[in-house]
Amino acid sequence: MNTLTYEVDGRVARIVLDRPERGNGITLDTPRELAECVEQANLDPTVHVIALSGKGKGFCGGYDLREFAERQIANHDPSETWDPVLDWQFMSRNLRGFMSLFHSDKPTLCKVHGFCVAGGTDMALCSDLLLIAGDARIGYPPARVWGVPTSMLWAHRIGAERAKRLLFTGDLLSGSQAADWGLAVESHPPEELDQRFEELVQRIALTPVNQLVMHKLAVNQAVKAQALDATQTLSVFFDGIARHTPEGYAFQRKAMEEGFKEAVRGRDEPYGDAKG
Repeated sequence: MNTLTYEVDGRVARIVLDRPERGNGITLDTPRELAECVEQANLDPTVHVIALSGKGKGFCGGYDLREFAERQIANHDPSETWDPVLDWQFMSRNLRGFMSLFHSDKPTLCKVHGFCVAGGTDMALCSDLLLIAGDARIGYPPARVWGVPTSMLWAHRIGAERAKRLLFTGDLLSGSQAADWGLAVESHPPEELDQRFEELVQRIALTPVNQLVMHKLAVNQAVKAQALDATQTLSVFFDGIARHTPEGYAFQRKAMEEGFKEAVRGRDEPYGDAKG
């Protein structure tokens, strides 16, 4: 494993994002390694529940865009013909890795502290239950330029109107707001988050695996019936298109010339929340 760790502790399989020096930024390895861990947990008869968390100052800062935005990406040269299917194949594989949390036989719980933004929200929202620190920040700033959330679980979590409110602006919610809106099932003061997360994980772990699997399969059917597969297919294509708009090309050009942080500062400055 290059980006995360996996261990079994009693009835709990623990997956920890382990690139704290890069804000647990997502690389090409992350979705594949995540899916491998989820499958290992599902095949382990001793495991009842899967707990996902992040090491360091925050859960996940999204894709490690220094690997992508600051260099010329294949199939992203404005002077060459763009093949949208190549983008779809690339991102749909990442989505399948994130969605392993949703499709997992066994319950998946995600603990968010510090920050959970951009691609990090794909992992968090693909989990069954999300617990978050009250002072954490969660949202999808790439909605402003250069991205569309491929998992597109926002409307399923908080309804169409609130999903539009967040995606039309790229604004972030605090952890306490996320719980009020229904994006997270619980929010706790940061000093209490670990204990309260562990209490819920261990309480769920008391339930027989067969009961947990049946309940999850039944509840997931309601989400699938809302055309989640079609929504995600569309969103993955749109995510590729978002990088091939005039604004998308300008964003990447600035990132290549001045660095990703400066490109993000320029993106966010008109919204009043730019950071130097």
